[in-house]
Amino acid sequence: MSVHQAVVMVGGKGTRLRPLTNDRPKPILPVLDRPCLSYLIESLARGGIDNVILACGYRSEKMAAAIGNGSREGITIEYAYEDVPMGTAGAIKLLEDRLDDTFVAVNGDVFADIDLKKEINEHRKTDASLTISLTSVENPCEFGIARLDGTGRILEFKEKPKPEEVFSDLVNAGVYVIDKKILRYVPEGKMYDFSRDLTIDIMNKGYRVQGHMLSGMWMDVGRPKDLLGANIEAAGRLFGNKEWGNAIKDSKITKPFYIGENGKAEGSELLSSVISKGSSVKGSEIFRSLIMADCNITGAVISGSIIGEGCTVRQGAKVINAVIADGTTVNSNETIENTTVG
Repeated sequence: MSVHQAVVMVGGKGTRLRPLTNDRPKPILPVLDRPCLSYLIESLARGGIDNVILACGYRSEKMAAAIGNGSREGITIEYAYEDVPMGTAGAIKLLEDRLDDTFVAVNGDVFADIDLKKEINEHRKTDASLTISLTSVENPCEFGIARLDGTGRILEFKEKPKPEEVFSDLVNAGVYVIDKKILRYVPEGKMYDFSRDLTIDIMNKGYRVQGHMLSGMWMDVGRPKDLLGANIEAAGRLFGNKEWGNAIKDSKITKPFYIGENGKAEGSELLSSVISKGSSVKGSEIFRSLIMADCNITGAVISGSIIGEGCTVRQGAKVINAVIADGTTVNSNETIENTTVG
C-alpha cells in the first residue's frame, strides 16, 4: 500500500529569525530566490506524495501566496488554519478526519531534499507505528536525540538534552511516517508536541518507533546563520559549475556563489555568497553573506551577514556578522557589527 498524503507543519512564528520573519512566515524565507519550503514540497512529490496539507498559523496568507496550490509540482496543496497554537501533534489532531490510515508529517522549518521512499519502505518493512527520520549533528542539544537497537528501533528518545544528558548524536530530522491509530493518544484541545509528548507516550505503551537514517540534503533553518548556511550549501550543490556571464563584470568570484535574475555585480569581490534577484553590487566586498532581493550595495564591506529585501548599503559602510531588516538603509561609513537591525 502506497503513502500519498503529507502534513507539513508550518504554524510557528520563527522568533529566532527576526527581523526577517517580522512580516513573513519562516518557511517562505528565500533559498536561492525560492521559498525554502518549496524544496521540501518537491522532494515529497518525488517520494510519491500527491496531497499535501499545510498546517498554517502565522502570516498564513503570505504562505499561500508564495507556495500556491501545487500545480507547479503536479500535486494538490491544501491549507488548514489553527486559531490557537496547539503544538505539532495538536495541529495534526485537528486534521484527523482528513488523514489517510498511514501518512507523512514533516516539520516545515527545514531545508530538505530527501529520499522519502526509503523511509516509507522502512516503516512498512519493520511494521512500525511511527518512523522518525534521523541525522547526525555536531551539537545535538538543540534537537531531540535517539538511541537505537541493532534493528533501528528507537529505545530511548530525549528532547533537547542538557550537555551532560547527551547519549547520541542522532537527532530527529522532523520527517515522520505515521499510522493514524496513534493519534488516539493526542488529547483534544490541548497543546501537545509530537516529539516531546506523543513519541515518548507511545514508546511507553509498547508501540514500535523506528529510526530511519536520512539520505539527502537536510538543514535546520531556525536561526539566521542556518538560513545563510542553507543558501550557500544550495549554491554549491545546485550551481557549483555555473558560469554567470553578463551578470558579473570585473569581479572576482569564489564559489559557492549564486546571483539571481536581473542581479548585477560590478568591480566587486564575492566570496561564498548569494546575491538575490534584482540586487546590484558595485565596488564592494561580500564575504559569506546573503543579499536578499532588490538591494543596492555600493562601496561597502559585508561579511557573515544577511541583508533583507530592498535594503540600501552606502559607500564606506561595513556590515559584519549582522542581520538587517527589509527596507533598511545603512548610511555611508556606518559600521554595524554583531547585531540585528530592525
